[in-house]
Amino acid sequence: MGWEALLLAGLGGTLIGLLLTLFGGGGSVLATPWLIYVVGVADTHAAIGTSAAAVAVNAATGLAVQARAGRVKWPCATVFAVAGLAGSLIGAALAKQMDGKALLTGFAFAMIAIALSMLVPKKGVGDPAVRLAPAMVLKLAPVGLLAGLAAGFFGIGGGFLIAPGLMASTGMTLANASASSLVSVTLFGGATSLSYASSGQLLWPLFGALVLGGGFGTLAAIPLARRLEKRAALARTIFALMVIAVALFILLG
Repeated sequence: MGWEALLLAGLGGTLIGLLLTLFGGGGSVLATPWLIYVVGVADTHAAIGTSAAAVAVNAATGLAVQARAGRVKWPCATVFAVAGLAGSLIGAALAKQMDGKALLTGFAFAMIAIALSMLVPKKGVGDPAVRLAPAMVLKLAPVGLLAGLAAGFFGIGGGFLIAPGLMASTGMTLANASASSLVSVTLFGGATSLSYASSGQLLWPLFGALVLGGGFGTLAAIPLARRLEKRAALARTIFALMVIAVALFILLG
């Protein structure tokens, strides 16, 4: 693998880390198209497995920060994540059996769904002191299973599904849901990437470049985030439209 591919992967990691820090859920969806169309990875499955591994590392880093701030609702997040783990393994196994072109087409439709979800106004109302109750488990488990299935099948973090799922199942605030969703994103991404790695479909040098670039992107996003605070909705809309444009490129290409 040449240095050009590693450099391009690093640049992609920087862009993705920047977008993830600025916009949260949805940013990682660009990792797989970047590896395929910019870096030149020919194997769709390898691109998905590699991007899932990088997403897991980025999510784990964010989780450490959010946990230190006390925003993670661990009991609720754990039930959701454990239920979704089975779904992510099933999803990854199904995806590996599919033709690469068909899988990429499905991935493009998932990108459009993610972008549309980003355009829906987010409500921050909820209970900041929510606690896990037996009735919640019956809601959390099936929603977690479905979110994990989608995350494993498409090799995405799944944050755009997880945070709303946590809010709907428990009534927690958006801030707590966004922080708690990182437990599932880390677990789903790790399980998906391990599934692909066991099949020899994870490109470790590109994974390293993505993670290293992601660190630089996160640092670069910190000052930009302050400037975008008053224009967050406009910036998020522009980003969502960009994701839709990439998805259409994949479908029409």
